[in-house]
Parts: sequence; C-alpha cells; structure tokens
Amino acid sequence: MNDAPSSQTLQAAAGEADPHRMRAVFELQQTTALRWRDSTARERIARIEKLRDAMLAHRTAFHQAFAQDYRKPEAEVEVSEFLPVMDEIHQAIGSVRRWMKPKRVWPTKTMLGTGAQVQYQPRGRVLVIAPWNYPLSLCFGPLVSALAAGNTVIIKPSEMTPHVSALMGRIIADTFPPDEVALFEGSLPTSQALLDMPFDHIFFTGSPAVGKVVMAAAAKHLASVTLELGGKSPVIVDASANVQMAAETLMWGKFLNNGQTCVAPDTAYVHASVKQAFVDACRSVLQQRYGAGAAAQKASADLTRVVNRRHTQRVAHLLNDAVARGAKVLTGGDIDEAQCYIAPTLLERVPADAAILSEEIFGPLLPIIEYTDLDQVIHDINRQPKPLALYLWSTDRQSIRRVLSHTSSGGACVNHCVAHFAHGNLPFGGVNNSGIGNAHGEYGFKAFSHERAVLRGSWLHLVKLFFPPYTPGRNKLIRMTVDLLRLPF
Repeated sequence: MNDAPSSQTLQAAAGEADPHRMRAVFELQQTTALRWRDSTARERIARIEKLRDAMLAHRTAFHQAFAQDYRKPEAEVEVSEFLPVMDEIHQAIGSVRRWMKPKRVWPTKTMLGTGAQVQYQPRGRVLVIAPWNYPLSLCFGPLVSALAAGNTVIIKPSEMTPHVSALMGRIIADTFPPDEVALFEGSLPTSQALLDMPFDHIFFTGSPAVGKVVMAAAAKHLASVTLELGGKSPVIVDASANVQMAAETLMWGKFLNNGQTCVAPDTAYVHASVKQAFVDACRSVLQQRYGAGAAAQKASADLTRVVNRRHTQRVAHLLNDAVARGAKVLTGGDIDEAQCYIAPTLLERVPADAAILSEEIFGPLLPIIEYTDLDQVIHDINRQPKPLALYLWSTDRQSIRRVLSHTSSGGACVNHCVAHFAHGNLPFGGVNNSGIGNAHGEYGFKAFSHERAVLRGSWLHLVKLFFPPYTPGRNKLIRMTVDLLRLPF
C-alpha cells in the first residue's frame, strides 16, 4: 500500500514550481529508491508498460499539443517523437532481464583463486532535464532507461513547449505516484532549485553552455552526469558520392523539425566537381517536398515552425549576418518573425568570419562550402570543438577510412545522416564539448546504473603469499610475480 501524499498535493501546478513541493517529492523518493534497489525485472517492466499505455492513450492529444506549440506535422510527431520512445520501450521490455543479470568476469593472472562479477545497481534518485526541440522523445526516452535501471525520477521539461509539457505532466501525475516519478514545469528558477538538490545522477539534454552549468551543479554533490549536448555537425560530400541520394537524405535530416535537431547537418563541405549537381538536386528536393515557390513553402503543412519569436530572431540574425558579409543565398532566405517562419535556406560563399560558421545554427539554414582538398576539410573540422555527429557521403573506401580515423565526433554516419540516433543498439552521445556519456538501449540502462564490482575469495587464497613479514623468500616471490607480467599475454 502506498502511503505517499497524492499527486494533487505534491505535483506542482503549471507555471513556476514550488521549491518546497519539489523538495518534498525529492525526500519522498529516497525511501522508494532504497526499496527499488532489489526491484525485479517484472516490476520494472510493469512500470514501463504503464508509461507506454498512457502515452499511446494520449496520442491524438500529443498531435494537437505539438501543433499548438510550433506547428509540428503529425507525421513528424510520430517519426521523431513517438517512434524513438516506443523503440526504447520495446527494447527495454524485451531486454531488461538480460541487462540486469550480473556479468561474470574471468580472473586475471594475479587474481587466480577468486570469483568476480559486475552487478548493476540503480543509481537512486535521478533528474532528467529535457529540451524543447524534441520534448517528448528527449523526456520520455531517458525516463524509460531510468525506470529500466530501477531508479526514481524527477523530470524537468522545457517551458518553451508549454502544451506538450503540460500534457506530459498530466500523464506522469496520472500514471505514477510522486514518490516514483514526478514532473515539474517551470523555467530557470525551477531548474536551479532542482539542481541544488543532491541527486544521484543527472541526465541533461541541451546546449554545451548550459551543460557546463549542470555539470558544475552536479559537482557540488559529486553526482554523476550524462550530458547530451550539441555542436556544429559537419557533412562531407566527396567527388565519389551518390549526389542524388545525398541530397534527398540530407534535405530530410537538415529540415526535419525545421533544423531544430541536435544532430542536424550544420555545414556541408561539397567537392567542387559535384557541387553544382548537389545544389541542383537539393533545390529540386526542397521544391518537391515543400513547394515550388516561396509562398507555397510558407504555406506548407509539412514544415515545422521555429519554436518561438526569440529563436526566430536568432536564426534570422545568422542569415542576415552571413549575407551582409558576402554570402549568397542559393534558395530560400524568406523570414517572417511574427509567424516564426524561416524558409529552408541554402547558402554559399560564406566568409570565414560569419557567425553562422562558428555558432550552432539550430534552424533551417545550411551553408555549403566548396572544397578540393579533403585534408583541408579535415583540418577545418578539427579546429572546431568536437561535434555530436559527422556525416560523410562517399564510395571511396580510402577517403572513408581517412575521415573516420582523423576526426572525432560523438557519432558518425557514412552515406546516411541523423538515423544513428534511432539505432537502439548503438551508443548515442557526444565527446567533450558535445557531451559526456551515452544513451539508448543497453547504453541508457548503464547510464542510469552503477556497475558494482563484486569479488569473492575462496579456499585458494593466494593473496596470503603477499602478507607480511616480508622475508627474503617472500620478497623474491613478489618480484617473480611482478616479472611474470612482463611475459606476452
């Protein structure tokens, strides 16, 4: 029987959350977190199934909420919000028993006579801070992993998608008691109040700048973190690429969610020999998908809007700054701030000092940079902070090897883009500036788990050979043991 106060008592109302209520829920979750340390796979699966059923029961409501927040098409809600979460749920339900099972570890030469295993323990009370660009996927996706690992969860969604956040809040309040899972709406003060609490783990998705703030807050309590950040994910289209396929796929990956995607292509380096063909193909693809003229594209129901006017102004500034410095608009360029609309835009001849080449775009703008020397492109990529993703279109095996071995990024796709995010058997995460730690599938389960090393002794207790007193014979034995480790494995 659950004696916890009701959701109506402890769940914060829409708007800025009450710090006292958040603290009360946080304290309540401690008892549950301790109890859940030995929770079974069956119990964890039941919680995940409850979340799945509640989410599907509100499917139409989510379509409406996304349309209200930033005119996201129903198909994109299904593909980029429901599909990733449902895949996480499907994989967790089918695999959590295997993930939870302790892993036997073979002894090293110096540990003969012992037995060892790695046990997976829940971290405890965890905080998930989700962004606005994929508010459902990047909120409920980590929640699935946290529940699979046996944790209690407090969720802080973005205030910039209020209809989606409010709907998620109702679902959480109706599905879980607050001592298990709770969601608090609010802006910066709510986030700050939550970050002041000593969570056992924090999972944050957002910008590198805010990621540093989250990491600093976690350091005060020595809490572990998973940071899914961003960066300027580059694209290389070399002379051997299938230009048509590259254009079709990149125009999808770039303008999905109107470019508001952490792994969206940010800058395209295109070989001079195929550049015009690539541009022509991209123009054709954009016309086929969104309309042949500026008016048709603006009226398209298949283009998500920029999330709000402030972000529209930010993206518009990047475009205007580039054009003022000499960049040429190849297609698009139309802006309507009042409607939060910016047309799908391709640029060329962007000067090196333009802000668009140094700031993460997070909008429907794609600079195209012509190149002839692949090594120079690799050099330019390595001068930037390590990106979350890198995309290469090529059929030249030597070029593929060279790019993959001489660059660093959180993930990479060869002859594809963005889709690695949806591959549940791959780790998804960044490196340095683009993130810390991984998510999705078993990697998400491990992110929310403590891998506890457990060693068991036996009657063959060889470590006794190293106990004092250190007689000449014992010293000789120790030296011989150390020298044995010089031998080939």
